[in-house]
Amino acid sequence: MPSYPLPLPPHFDPARVGELWCVPYEGLAASAGEWARNHGIQPSTQDGERTCLLVVDAQNTFCLPGFELFVGGRSGHGAVDDMERLCRMLYGNLGRVTQVVATLDTHQAYQVFHSALYVGPDGRPPKPMTQILVDDVRRGWWRVDPQVSLGPGQPSPSELQAHLEHYVEELAKRGRYHLTVWPYHAMLGGVGHALIPAVEAALFFHGQVRRCQPRLEMKGRNPLTESYSVLGPEVLTSKSPTGEVSVIGSHNETLIGYLLSFDRLLVAGEAASHCVAWTLEDLLNAIQERDASLASWVVVLKDCMSSVVVPGVVDYTKEAEEAFARFSQSGMRVLDSTDPRVWE
Repeated sequence: MPSYPLPLPPHFDPARVGELWCVPYEGLAASAGEWARNHGIQPSTQDGERTCLLVVDAQNTFCLPGFELFVGGRSGHGAVDDMERLCRMLYGNLGRVTQVVATLDTHQAYQVFHSALYVGPDGRPPKPMTQILVDDVRRGWWRVDPQVSLGPGQPSPSELQAHLEHYVEELAKRGRYHLTVWPYHAMLGGVGHALIPAVEAALFFHGQVRRCQPRLEMKGRNPLTESYSVLGPEVLTSKSPTGEVSVIGSHNETLIGYLLSFDRLLVAGEAASHCVAWTLEDLLNAIQERDASLASWVVVLKDCMSSVVVPGVVDYTKEAEEAFARFSQSGMRVLDSTDPRVWE
């Protein structure tokens, strides 16, 4: 049996976690077999107790300084530190983590939270971090650009305007965050969409050592709704100009069932206040519908995530702390990645 935590493999360089570089896949694959043999690590199919690591949006767009939505937290370098701790945890427990599921926030220019979709009274689009409120939409302060096109078969500008009014009302009704205009980020096909190299290397090495395929889950491609949670969009319906309501999304029951099939689920990633928090919220709801006692096998790695903080603009740290206190009260375990109780 391996002795945990395992030593860090020689290819891991903590000083490069916050940098963009090419992952040396061939070299990692060549060294994985010897690493497994030297440390007595068996293929994942032989695990008696099965542990899944859910890594939420560990992408360049959120985790590397200088990218579009770097999650600095209050320290200013939160995501880099978080991802270093995540890599250390995974490398140190290669034989304990059965499967890794990594989510990828995935967007294009014209989406409900990007400025390209809207114009204000002066005909200009809103600036990033603008909040579009119910009253602002009702009085016509923010409206859908009448010249915009999402492509064949997609809603017209008038239909999008009716959807916008319904959308912000639904967010308010459900107690979710206000609609925020985010900077363009996680753009499909762009470098910001990719996992940061340090995490990608760790996931690849884990897969080679354990003889298993990491599972990648894309979220956020629907232009009509936000998808903070990988398990379901913020708003599930749309409304036409004549008042007809239609379904535009649903919860990912397949993924929920897959995550619930493990004996332990570790959760890390960015940002604690948004995509991690709402994923955990949806997961908790699914657990409570099935068996509330299952919450105890969910371990939130609190030192492997940070909240959205834009100095002088917004700070969601308090909202994240309140959410995680609620998760803890429900039975989930909120621990540091180095805490031995993670594996109890």
